[in-house]
Amino acid sequence: MKIPVVLMSAAFLLVSGCKSAEKLSNAISQNKPNEGPCPQALVLWDAARKVQIGQPEVFANVGFTGEILAVRSFCTYVGDDPIRADLEIDFAFGRGPAASGLDADYPYFVAVTRKDKAVIKKEIFQQNIKFKPDNNIVYKTEKFAQITIPRKQRDTSGGNFEIIVGFDLNEKELEFARSGKRFRVDAGSR
Repeated sequence: MKIPVVLMSAAFLLVSGCKSAEKLSNAISQNKPNEGPCPQALVLWDAARKVQIGQPEVFANVGFTGEILAVRSFCTYVGDDPIRADLEIDFAFGRGPAASGLDADYPYFVAVTRKDKAVIKKEIFQQNIKFKPDNNIVYKTEKFAQITIPRKQRDTSGGNFEIIVGFDLNEKELEFARSGKRFRVDAGSR
């Protein structure tokens, strides 16, 4: 298994040509572990689902829905370098009986936080999902490369940080999510 690591290291050096890439390549080829654990990646509970719903709150009044199914991060940091994390988010999007049209926008956020303290950086992103007339569920994985998290000292561990994702909800959607009620994207499809 040394060949893929060496090839990956060589390709990485050719593409970037910078000192930090050289440090990273050396660490990979020497099987050097990170300075500590990667930041935990998680979904904010009350922002994990997006449900458009009218009154009364029954399946017939459900519009577009979304759910964050999973989030994964992979990171590396060596020496004095910042933490560099790649992120993958698995989404499921639904089109309920009250949905108007075949496409919907789903704003969501990715935030880097100091664990249990303050937000370091938060960005809002947009998913535009186009449904087919005969398919009311769409699954998608979104990938982010190189989220950079600065470290003040060499011994600052990735365990001091979190990467949090969730839907950017309006007040009505947030109230519904916090109530504990839910409709899954595949509700009523069986």
